[in-house]
Amino acid sequence: MTGHYDESGFVPLNIAVLTVSDTRTEETDKSGKVLQEGAAAAGHNVVEKAIVKDDIYQMRAIFSRWIADPDVHVIISTGGTGITGRDSTPEAVMPLLEKSIEGFGELFRHVSLEEIGASAIQSRAIAGLTNQTLVFCLPGSTGACRTGWEKILNPQLDHRTRPCNFAQMFRA
Repeated sequence: MTGHYDESGFVPLNIAVLTVSDTRTEETDKSGKVLQEGAAAAGHNVVEKAIVKDDIYQMRAIFSRWIADPDVHVIISTGGTGITGRDSTPEAVMPLLEKSIEGFGELFRHVSLEEIGASAIQSRAIAGLTNQTLVFCLPGSTGACRTGWEKILNPQLDHRTRPCNFAQMFRA
């Protein structure tokens, strides 16, 4: 990728991972593990990981705590972004965001189209910025988390990616 990568040193970010599920436990949380392991393998610091029920107020409590913590640069959640049942992650998160990053959901659905076809339309993946914290909400499937991490988040959370990236705002 000549011209799209800077060879200077890597700058690790502090990332919190939240799994939204009424049924997952630490033992069965494969999607959260994909995000946690991907971030750690890339060299980032996973500073917290939690599982919360798909309840707007319980989610907001955790998101708000992490958003207020100056040591958390990025929050990545998995789950609750569908259109059925108790899926309410976008409703919980959107009021907390100062700026929405519409391109994230658009790009996620575009990349997912190649993998899962027209079913990608059912994803309500969202992202935004608030209190200098980046927030990304991915679907709950392991495949969706792997796609989101590998094809979007990993390069965008690396300040060496050119011409621009999300990590630049944390560079000292």
